Amino acid sequence: MKTQQSDNTRPAASAQPAGPDSAPSRQPALVRILPFAAYMAFIAIADLLDRFGMAAAELRWLYAVKIGVVLALLFAFRRHYRELAWQPLGARGWLAAVATGLLVLLLWVNLDAAWMQIGSAAGFDPRGAGGGIDWPLALVRIAGAALVVPLMEELFWRSFLLRWLERADFLKVNPAHVKFKAFIVTVILFGLEHHLWFAGMVAGAAYGLLYMRSQNLWSPILAHAVTNGGLGIWVLMTGNWSFW
Repeated sequence: MKTQQSDNTRPAASAQPAGPDSAPSRQPALVRILPFAAYMAFIAIADLLDRFGMAAAELRWLYAVKIGVVLALLFAFRRHYRELAWQPLGARGWLAAVATGLLVLLLWVNLDAAWMQIGSAAGFDPRGAGGGIDWPLALVRIAGAALVVPLMEELFWRSFLLRWLERADFLKVNPAHVKFKAFIVTVILFGLEHHLWFAGMVAGAAYGLLYMRSQNLWSPILAHAVTNGGLGIWVLMTGNWSFW
């Protein structure tokens, strides 16, 4: 008569491969967080140096270093940003993005009542000792604000955070399917990042809706670039340095 095989003589079960419900990798999040984190770290460094008495004229060039570091990180991680693979916007898409950027710009320079602000902003004054504009400094500021910041912020706020709040495995989230909770949390946090918090929330809502509707990250990037580039030109024309 056959005897039953003892339990401790049975072969051990082989390890099962990770299934679809396993925790997603942290790398996709990190490569979208780090450029933004570096940008914010430089803001903290500038504030600290100001408290230690460094002259404002010297601190202005820290912006170039900040933008250089952010740009280097974006370049280093470029292969991970599959949402930046070019997708044609079409005539309507271009029009919607540019119009949104201009509308946000118009609202931004008007939504500056006292209750719409957090603290005070020294702004960025590109004038030299003689009162004339230091054009290399001003052009670096405009280029950084219009070309680098929109790319960095949209990768963080819209591509990452908006979708991550919907689902941890955010790369699989279609922006058109993001629900109201994730949208409004992102809008609020984006607004609180800015001195003009109310204008920031308006901008965050506009860029978020543009992304959700177009499902193309280049749409809010373009709108953001139009806003920031236009704001830089407006500031140089009017001398309203506090908006910069």
